[in-house]
This record gives sequence, structure tokens and C-alpha cells, in this order.
Amino acid sequence: MEIKLDPSRDDLPLMANTSHILVKHYVLDLDVDFESHVFEGTIVLFCEDGNRFKKQTSSTKETYQLASNKACKFGTPEFCHLPMTNASTTFNVEYNDFIIYDKGEEDASDKEGNHDNQEQASGISSSKYCCDTQNHGREDFLLVLDCCDLSVLKVEEVDVAAVPGIEKFTRPSKPTIVSEELRNEIVHELVTLPADHWREQLDYFARCSQAPSCGELFFDTDTWSLQIRKTGAQTATDFPHAIRICYKTKPEGQSVTWTSDQSGRPCVYTMGSPINNRALFPCQEPPVAMSTWQATVRAAASFVVLMSGENSAKPTQLHEGCSSWHYYVTMPMPASTFAIAVGCWTEVKLETCSSNEPVIERPFPLSETDCRYVGVCGHMEYPCRFQNAAATTQKIIPHRVFAPGCLKEVCQETLLRLLAPCLSAAHSVLGTHPFSRLDVLIVPANFSSLGMASPHIIFLSQSTLTGRSHLCGTRLCHEIAHAWFGLAIGARDWTEEWLSEGFATHLEDVFWAEAQQLSPYEAQEQQELRACLRWHRLQDEMRNSPEEMQVLRPSKEKTGHMSDSGASVIKHGLSSEKPFMQVHYLKGYFLLRFLTKRLGHETYFSFLRKFVHKFHGQLILSQDFLQMLLENIPEEKRLGLSVENILQDWLESSGIPKTFVDFYRLVYPKYMLAVEPFGSQAKLLEPSNLFVLPCGSGGRRQWRPPCLRRLLLHSSPSRGDPVSVPYAVPGGSPRRNALFLGACEDRGARAGSAHPGGSAWAPALGQVTKWMRLNRRPRKRRRREEEEVFEKLLPDQLVLLLERLLEEKTLTLPTLQTLQRTYHLHEQDAEVRHRWCELIVKHKYTSAYEQVERFLQEDQAMGVYLYGELMVGEDARQQQLARRCFELAKGQMDRSSAEVVAEMLF
Repeated sequence: MEIKLDPSRDDLPLMANTSHILVKHYVLDLDVDFESHVFEGTIVLFCEDGNRFKKQTSSTKETYQLASNKACKFGTPEFCHLPMTNASTTFNVEYNDFIIYDKGEEDASDKEGNHDNQEQASGISSSKYCCDTQNHGREDFLLVLDCCDLSVLKVEEVDVAAVPGIEKFTRPSKPTIVSEELRNEIVHELVTLPADHWREQLDYFARCSQAPSCGELFFDTDTWSLQIRKTGAQTATDFPHAIRICYKTKPEGQSVTWTSDQSGRPCVYTMGSPINNRALFPCQEPPVAMSTWQATVRAAASFVVLMSGENSAKPTQLHEGCSSWHYYVTMPMPASTFAIAVGCWTEVKLETCSSNEPVIERPFPLSETDCRYVGVCGHMEYPCRFQNAAATTQKIIPHRVFAPGCLKEVCQETLLRLLAPCLSAAHSVLGTHPFSRLDVLIVPANFSSLGMASPHIIFLSQSTLTGRSHLCGTRLCHEIAHAWFGLAIGARDWTEEWLSEGFATHLEDVFWAEAQQLSPYEAQEQQELRACLRWHRLQDEMRNSPEEMQVLRPSKEKTGHMSDSGASVIKHGLSSEKPFMQVHYLKGYFLLRFLTKRLGHETYFSFLRKFVHKFHGQLILSQDFLQMLLENIPEEKRLGLSVENILQDWLESSGIPKTFVDFYRLVYPKYMLAVEPFGSQAKLLEPSNLFVLPCGSGGRRQWRPPCLRRLLLHSSPSRGDPVSVPYAVPGGSPRRNALFLGACEDRGARAGSAHPGGSAWAPALGQVTKWMRLNRRPRKRRRREEEEVFEKLLPDQLVLLLERLLEEKTLTLPTLQTLQRTYHLHEQDAEVRHRWCELIVKHKYTSAYEQVERFLQEDQAMGVYLYGELMVGEDARQQQLARRCFELAKGQMDRSSAEVVAEMLF
């Protein structure tokens, strides 16, 4: 059956035929050209045919997992430098069932299938070479790789048999005549070396990648894939298992961003594109294609190359003005997790070290005697930290911080001092760090989210550095949590994003409370406040998003299924709405919070540590987590929970389960919740008497662009944390609101406001009453009454206060001036300043427009919504401000954000 892929649809095709052949290791050898905005060089693929690999797996494992069930007994590898010279939602379809129609374009390949390097056609057409793994003898086998916006120059088979010393990987009985079978056997022996031979394995991978060619291969490219064949090779077993691809990227490729850093120097980095890394190198994108990699990257000597790698690479000078950097990874992971950043970064170090400052731990030396058996792992064999006794007790892994030179001081004051306590907190909650080291990089201002985690490296937005340490600390904790959930444990189906983002959002609060060394009561109060803020964001998401986008497991019982070839389609993978949605973060967070409350904190986190130990290094589905959870808790704590009802109520339906709302009515005061019927579920609405004075016609403006059905505030497309989303609520009785707020004020005064003790939200709500009272007073009476002392508020409390004030129809100029002066709002973190900018725009506080301009330039990860606010009021001056800021920023702005903003403005 032929399936037509309409280019106007928002589904993302994964074309790689991973069921037939798997890439087990990549060797990249690239040059960075900042003048042309391209990476150029080679990538060598070491493959294993699917049938052979399936035979090696346990008969109890599903074949799509393709993983050995051997136990790892060796520790994490230390630095190894290998210098080199320049040489989701799935459908049951085969690769050649995919057709994208684009009229008027012709195939640019020649009759033999070789590409002529002209601009390739943008449409996918059914390949002339079918994939025949059944050895029917009619067609050649076709290797299909995910590829987009790459200029492929040449594809050739690598003669691994020509490498000196490689005969150790051949069997004595093999004939001396070099054949395809012999070369493939060498590759097989190389990719299946035991974990304790990882150094030798990397060395031979490097040598083989530089081996001579033994013949060019036919290839063809289209919009989404690179197809390679060899005449006469009719099955994956016969197909060459070591292939070298010579290529270069294109400046417009969406996997990387070429831009300037905050110091005005050129840089390039992977920014978490919806298409992942297929515009950086040809690869197998499906998560099931777990691979290792090593990369050598050359750049001008003034540049620093950071990358996903286990070693803290140092530059090697090749010749004057040019340096080479080498990284490697021995833990198999999906190619989509690979990250790179090249720029004039400065390493940030503490100027002094006192007894009160955390000590940065150094890598512990590893030898075979250090690698003691700790427990059996279920993943394919690799040098696993969970099998190393020293690694399991290492609370703080080695870490470095990099940033543009102009941000060095603020990183020293904030970020660098937070890293050690956040890492230690994560270890105290979940145990062994899956990765041996960590780099943190402050990326350019055009980064479209607050943070992104990849193996061994975290990208952070400069927006996290402003204000107090709260936003930076919570952001760090979220990204650190991805080391366990999202990287070490990945979703087998990309549509189950909640397995990454929901867990990271839930864990960030736990990590951050531990890092702050809060008492259990203080931690609970802080987490309740943050849950309250997220509750409001989630109800906004439910109100303003299509129901189909609210489902966390859209494929339902077909989740994790693949076609016979391994090709699949990620539903809504290219949706213009998806990058702005937080449902996977928030609904996933509330599911885990619900389970934690039901089971108890100690019971839940004791289980979670067991789950991490069992499933690290593997891919999972939702039922893997839920099944083990319910099997490992006492019967009396299950309280009617089952895998089936959780899947149905939480993951396979839109909205929020009514059982969740009913449960929270018992946990929280009744005034915290209200329910409106929403299909088979319940939709959360804020009660008319909750926190706010009546909105009426003067309520908060909402901008909804025609292209998106929700309020916009940008968050990361695949691996970033949600940022706060404004919401609008109905007004209530003034008398009832006043009574409620008065009660909050009373409780807040008793609880205090400088810490999250008491009711953490009460101090902020108590301040709302004071500000409303001040706003209504006649101007003549203000001077005396302004001497009233307003309480200090924590950042989350300030967010809550400002969100309440945004519901007021009018705030007078003196009130806005006093508000700014009281809380020093222009100096607060980006979450607080965003709400403050909304107040500025709504009430036309012209003397503070400069702060809005600054926010739009420096906080692009959060500024998209403000453009809409500036336009919706139809104020000429505000619209002019929006267009002026966009003209200044659009050249460096993230592409998807720029498209959305342009639609608002023009």
C-alpha cells in the first residue's frame, strides 16, 4: 500500500530502514568553515545487519530492541585521544511506500543513481532501487539514511582489511583472498568487542575510517533521505558494513545555527531542531538505532569545540592557526542526542576557593581492578558507570562552564557556584550519574529555549543568569535530570515525550529543594507554589490547544510499533504549534505528582531508583514504567490503580482526568480547584473567587494568532523546559475576593515572606490586596500611605503577584512606579521580568518601554508572546516598537520563532 506524504502536513518522516541494517558506530572527520557557514568532511558508518543482530539478542527480548542482554562489568572510560588526519507515531509501511509529491521538479541523479551535486529536488519519490532483504534476486539492497539539506559528494566502501594489524579480527580458517564477506566479518568482530576493550575498539575504528576505498557506491538523495546501493548486493548481509560518505552541510540547514555570540564573535551550534541532526550528518534517526561515535573537528585556533563526548578534549595544533579537537562516546545512544558547539568560548573558573565553596571533583583513575561487579544491567554491553563501585558513590562529576568572554563574571557569580550542589542533589535523589562529566555552555541570545541537555553537555540561555539564582538553579536541575530521563533512559517512540520532559519537570523541583538544603516542610511548600503556577499554565494549555495535541500517547496501543523496514512517521513532528506547547511537560508532571502523592514520597522515589538501575541504557515505553511501578509497591497503596486505567485516563485522552481533580480536592483546600466537564475528562478552570479581583471587560488581553491556537511563549522543541505561559480567568464577586485575599494576607503575615515556609503562595496573594488598595486610593493620600512596608517576595511569589495584577483593568502610573521601585523588577529574573513587561505593555507605561525592548533583544527564548501583546492593542507606538525590535533581532533569531513573529507583525 502506497502512502502519500503531503508536504503541507506537519508529520516528520523517519526514513532509515533500521529493521534491515543498523549503524553501530559513527566516525566524523570535519572542518568548520565560518566564512562559508558549512561543515565539510567525511563520516564513516560501521554497520551490522539486522538479522545477525537479532540472533544475538535474548529470545525474550522484542526484536525491535536489538540489544544484547550481557551484563557490563567495566567502568567508564577515561580520556583517550585518537588523532586523525583530514580524509513516534508509526505506520506499517516500507521505505518505498513513502512518496512526497512536488510538481515541476526533476530527479538530479544520473542513470546509475549517482547524484550530480546540483541542487537536489525537494520531493521524495519512490526509489528506483527497492529494498529486498528476502533475497528474491530481483533488486539490490538499499541502505536508507535520514538526511536533509546536505550536499553528498561521494559514497564509497572502506577496505577495512587493508588496515595493518586487522588480521587479529579474522578467523584463522578464513581464506586469504579479501572478499566482501571477510570485510564484513572484520566489522562484525570490531563492533562486538567486549566493553573492557573500548580503547582498542576506538583505535581501530579510527584506523579503519582512514583506510583506502575499495570502490564507489551508487547513491541518490531526496528531501528526507540518502539511499545507497551496491550492484549485486541483494541483502543487508551482502551489503558493505563500512561506508565512507564525503559531504558538506548547507548554510540553510536546520540542524545547526550559524550566528554570533554575545561578544559579537562567530559561532555555530546544534539548537535542538525538530529535524534533529539529519542536516548535520547522514544518520539513522529512529531512537532504536542506538550507536556510539567519535569525532575529530578542525577549526581556527581561536575557536573552542565542545561536543557530546566522554573526554574533556584539549586542542591539538595541526599547523599555525588551526587546531583539532577529538571526542568520543562509548555508551550507545540515538544519533539525535549528538550536540556540538564551536565558538570563541571562555572557560569560566572560580577565582578563589574557600572552605565554604564546593570542590570540583576530578575524574577518578580507572583500571580493570577498579571495575567491580555491582549488579546486572539489562542494556547492550558498554563500559557502564552503574557497574563501577567508585562511580556509584561519586556525588559530583567533573564539570566545566563555558561562555562568551563578556559573561564570564556573571557565570562565576551564579552558574558555576550552583553546579556542584545541583549535581550532588541529583545524585542523592537518583544515585549514580549516568555520564562521567559535564560541560555547560551559555549559548547565544537567539537560543529558542531556556535550556537543552545532550550527553555530557548542557546548553543554557543567557536569560537564566539574570536576577537571583532561582531561575538558573531550577533550569540546571531540569537539564541535569535529563541525564537520567531523556538520555540514559530514552523513549522508544518519539511521540512519548512525557517520558523525558514530564520526568525532568517533576525532578527539577525535588533536585532544587535538595540543592537548597530545605527542610521537608519548606521543600513541600516551595513545590506546592510551583505546582500552583504550573496548574494555571496547564489549564491555559487545555483551553487553547487542539484536543489531539493534548494526548501524550497519540498512537495508543500501536505506540512503539514500526514498519517492517523500520521507517515511520512522527505525528505532528513538524507542527508549527508544537514548539510552543507544554502539555508533555505539564500533564506528564502532574501525572507523576499524582502518583507520588498517592504512593508517598519515600515509596515513589525508592521505586524510581530501582527503575533507573534496571532501565538505564535502554529505550522504554510508558507501560514499562507503569508496570514496574505497580509491581513494586504494596497492594494497599495501589488504591485501584492499574496500567490500563492510567494509560487510558492520562496518556491516551485529552484534558485532565476527573479522578486527578477529585484526589486533589482531598489534598488541597477546596478553593484551589474547580472543574468544568471536558469530554470524558475534566477541564481545569480557576474558580471565580480564586486570588483575583473581577476582570469583567477590563480583564487581561489575550492574543491568539491565527496560526496558533494558544498563547505563545517559546519553549524548547524537543529537550527544553517549559517557560511560563500567561493565562486569563473569569472575575468573581468583589466581596468574596476581598474576603479571600484578606485571609491570605493574614496567613502570609504570620508565615513570613522571605522563605517558602507557611503557605508559600500566601505572602504574594496578601500583597495583591495591598497593591489593589494602593491603586484605588486618591492621589492626594498616597504620599503618606506609600510608606506602608511591602513584604519581600521570592521569584515564584513575585510571578504569582504580577499575574494577579495583570487581571486588573487599570493600574495607575504611580502604582506602576511604586511596584517597580519596591521589587526592583528590572533586576529580577526573566520569569518575573516577562510578567513585568506585560504590565508595561498593557498599561502603556511608556517610560519603561526600554525594558520591553531589552527583553525582546536579550531574552528571545521567552519573548515571542510579547510581540503579540504589542500588536494586539493597536497602539501605534507599541507596534512601532515591536517592528523595530524584530528588525534588529530577526537576522539572528531562531527560524521558527522568526516566522511566527513575522506573521504577527505583517
